[in-house]
Amino acid sequence: MDNSTLAASLRDARARQLSIFEDLSEQEQLGTQEHHLEPPIWEMGHVAWFQELYLLRQMQGNAAILSQGDSVYDSFNVSYKKRWSHDFPSTEETLSYAQEVLDRCLARLSDTPLSDKSAIIYQLAIAHEQMHTENLMAVRRQMHYGTSRSISNSDIDDGYLAFDVKLPGGEFQLGARRDRGFTLDNEEWAHPVQVAPFSISSTPVTNAEFAEFLDADAYKTRSLWTKDGWNWRRRSDIGGPLYWKKSDGQWLEHHYNEWQPIRPWHPVCHINLHEARAFCRFAGRRLPTEAEWEMAASFDPQTQEKRLFPWGDSPPDSTRVHMDLECRGTIDVRAKAAGDSALGCRQMVGNVWEWTSSKLVPYPGFEPGVYADYSQPYLGIKPVLRGGSWATHPGLIRNTWRNFFIKHRRNIFAGMRTCAL
Repeated sequence: MDNSTLAASLRDARARQLSIFEDLSEQEQLGTQEHHLEPPIWEMGHVAWFQELYLLRQMQGNAAILSQGDSVYDSFNVSYKKRWSHDFPSTEETLSYAQEVLDRCLARLSDTPLSDKSAIIYQLAIAHEQMHTENLMAVRRQMHYGTSRSISNSDIDDGYLAFDVKLPGGEFQLGARRDRGFTLDNEEWAHPVQVAPFSISSTPVTNAEFAEFLDADAYKTRSLWTKDGWNWRRRSDIGGPLYWKKSDGQWLEHHYNEWQPIRPWHPVCHINLHEARAFCRFAGRRLPTEAEWEMAASFDPQTQEKRLFPWGDSPPDSTRVHMDLECRGTIDVRAKAAGDSALGCRQMVGNVWEWTSSKLVPYPGFEPGVYADYSQPYLGIKPVLRGGSWATHPGLIRNTWRNFFIKHRRNIFAGMRTCAL
């Protein structure tokens, strides 16, 4: 990636971050303390601090711009709960700091050729800000800041019905190829795995399907839950997905600042791994492994090769995939037929993240990347999600990207796709 492309990507990442930050009031920027969330003002300062650390301080040897920056914005050493107790710089100071960091990074690109290693670090900083834009949107969603936006659903196939896609299995190259451009350390590198024959749903699980699970009193049925899942449900007194409630016999979902009837054909969202597993037991299904998920998303039986995206190797666009904060919410699972995988799976990327049954384990020969704390501390601990959501930046997504969260996390934009037993 050349300097001008990197500069454009840096500007784009910052513009998207600002687009969901700048309309918040000062009180909203500070937020209300919630577990596994950060104040929006912290999110804004953190992305600037990360760029400064890797692109200015470590790469160029510059002194820190903020004397207290490391003690406030270092996400690995400052816990979620502590991020609410800082004396944050003001909004004006935070935005000024973020702009100064960006300007210095852009200046370097305007007059200094980059080595391949330096270009990769720039791409890492861009990807990091793109990820945090989605996280900032999750903060807004949980704190009910703003509203969803309408979107045209003209590409919905009203006659489409989900079906099981049958895959013969066999040897599969799991992970990223070295010639496919920028990757994160946990995707590296492609290696052979054996996959047994399996069948996977062509679409994610819908709100209507999950409502049937709820109406069967599944949240009170012990046999549907794992031990950890049942303990979590009882401890938290959970009775349905985050943002759902039942009123006058109808399931409603809280969209930012208003209650609306659930949209039956939209994918269920804001469920955790415990809920996904319980639904699978109820439905007589199971979650896919990440190898199965990646095979269904990427394998082209005609060429016997993997695709970079479900539809092929051309970059994502709005005809194929629903992401990039387009309407600040999900869309119908029957939409975006142009984004189908070679095997016929729809919306393998975009709309909602999809839980898998796999933990984040290192691929053979794993080596931590420049951002050593990105994956390594969570290997063997956190479960893997695949595919991206409506809030994911299209520059991040590819079939090999492995996301990961703790299994009880629900404020992320996560749903599921199931396999036959």
